[in-house]
Amino acid sequence: MWDPYKKGFKAYLQLERSLSDNSVEAYMRDIEKLTQYLQHAGTLKSPGQVKLNDLQDFLKWIGELGMSATSQARIISGIKSFYKYCLIEQISKHDPTALIDAPKLKKSLPDTLSFDEIENMIGQIDLSKPEGGRNKAMLELLYSCGLRVSELVNLKISQLYFDVGFIRALGKGDKERLIPIGRSAIKYVNIYLKNIRVHIPIKPGNEDIVFLNRRGTKLTRVMIFLIIKELAKKAGIRKTISPHTFRHSFATHLVEGGADLRAVQEMLGHESITTTQIYTHLDREFLRKTLEEFHPAFK
Repeated sequence: MWDPYKKGFKAYLQLERSLSDNSVEAYMRDIEKLTQYLQHAGTLKSPGQVKLNDLQDFLKWIGELGMSATSQARIISGIKSFYKYCLIEQISKHDPTALIDAPKLKKSLPDTLSFDEIENMIGQIDLSKPEGGRNKAMLELLYSCGLRVSELVNLKISQLYFDVGFIRALGKGDKERLIPIGRSAIKYVNIYLKNIRVHIPIKPGNEDIVFLNRRGTKLTRVMIFLIIKELAKKAGIRKTISPHTFRHSFATHLVEGGADLRAVQEMLGHESITTTQIYTHLDREFLRKTLEEFHPAFK
């Protein structure tokens, strides 16, 4: 009964909203959960027949399943998008999600590494091993450019413009952006490409991928996560560290240094400036020192 609506919604997400495959699948799972509930409740109505109380009962149901507030908010967002599509296509005359609020989420900021902590982690890499040179190049690049882990593992040699000091990243929804790259990152990526990667037997289809494993295929996101976890442990860092920590640190250090928020937004590939504003949540001590140094009333 819902299959034609789901197919239409999927096409809308792919074609009109240009979302990545992962995002489209997440939205489709949200709608699948709603139809599962309606079947379970014995009220499998068409999208146009669904009322506010049906959705409230559904939310109560997923809450009782033990889903976190974050997961519930994600599902509500997916259903709101579906009904936006239904209104556009005139499948539904009203939006039953209009009065539904997402559960309040605590904005938990990810841990940030200081520059010294990043240097310490990179210093733990064993450069006598071939993967050591690769890992150093990857971490230098993560911090220099604020890349997402998916952008790092999919990075291609044809996206490197070292002669002009930029790389081209392919972000969410296949949106491209140019990011400046620092001299140190260029140096270590070049060392990896010229001295290490050339000795790897490359599997067909991976010829243009920058970072390869020993079998000549691209690395997985999990592999990057494990490499970073291990280096944090060796460096004695007890914070919750992931590849995203490098991206968060890149942005925070820029904003702390006085970088223009719109420039940071552009480099991170955020569509909305409000997403970037999370990085303005700076250390209070840093703000106090800044005032003491620059504000005439504090001198």
